Amino acid sequence: MDTKTDDAVRLAARSYVEQLAAASGGIVSWQDLQQFAFRGARLPLIGQTGIRKPKGFDAALTIMTTFSRDENSRPYYDEVGPDGYQRYKWRGTDPLHSDNRSLRNAMENAKPLIWFFAIDTGQYVPVMPVYLLAEEADERQFVLAFTDLMREQWDLASEVTMSPPDLAIRREYAVVTTRQRLHQPVFRQRVLRAYGSVCAVCRLRHVELLEAAHIREDSRGGEPTVPNGVSMCVLHHRAFDKNVIGIHPRTLSIETRPSILEEQDGPTLKHAIQGVNGTLLIKPRRSEHAPDASLLEERYEAFVAAS
Repeated sequence: MDTKTDDAVRLAARSYVEQLAAASGGIVSWQDLQQFAFRGARLPLIGQTGIRKPKGFDAALTIMTTFSRDENSRPYYDEVGPDGYQRYKWRGTDPLHSDNRSLRNAMENAKPLIWFFAIDTGQYVPVMPVYLLAEEADERQFVLAFTDLMREQWDLASEVTMSPPDLAIRREYAVVTTRQRLHQPVFRQRVLRAYGSVCAVCRLRHVELLEAAHIREDSRGGEPTVPNGVSMCVLHHRAFDKNVIGIHPRTLSIETRPSILEEQDGPTLKHAIQGVNGTLLIKPRRSEHAPDASLLEERYEAFVAAS
């Protein structure tokens, strides 16, 4: 396929996926991804394997990570390298497998890919654009970037010797960017799905106003897994983060900071903050998604100390 057509397909595919995600709160389905068409011809964006190279293409168009119910299996977390850059594994062990060659071609020609990260069977969080920067053959994987700056910093490091402070800055940017572009969107969708897309504090069901609150903050090493998250609306997420409200680790009752219970302000404080005191946190649908008791205990201690 000529470069101009290849680039046009990638641009059209990204626009199509962006529209799907915008209409559904950030998730795209297997069925919808099968319906993409370019110039009147259907061109599915996802296949049975993790690497999608349509017929006639030289380079991979999309990559996929399959769904796993095992919270201990977290490729989006475990495969981040010591430099903060994400890795994506080969297919199998043969470097000359057609799928691996298609990734290599995408890397060598700087082609943008779309990464479909499964959060449930047939349900994906799209991450785009994704670029392949380097191949680590010994580990059977490629190095990924999510922004132009990540690409530039990787190239710089490969051409000159960076000082330790510069390397630290590069790593910090890579860690933060990977968290924002991959970990947080996947974490949010998994947590919201576990709680039935409802605020576990106030029962609000407007998905556009819901977030995934960390029990142990990611800045303190909290992992992006469902037992470390609670579905909350924007207001209660902020209140939880600032220890305005807390969750009792044994009863799962909501507690409002005592000093705030004595305040008089307006209807938001009265109903949304003071009014939830003593109510029970909604539990997720599956028991394995329940908030981790030890993490709740740790967080509750911080809430009591702040009170």
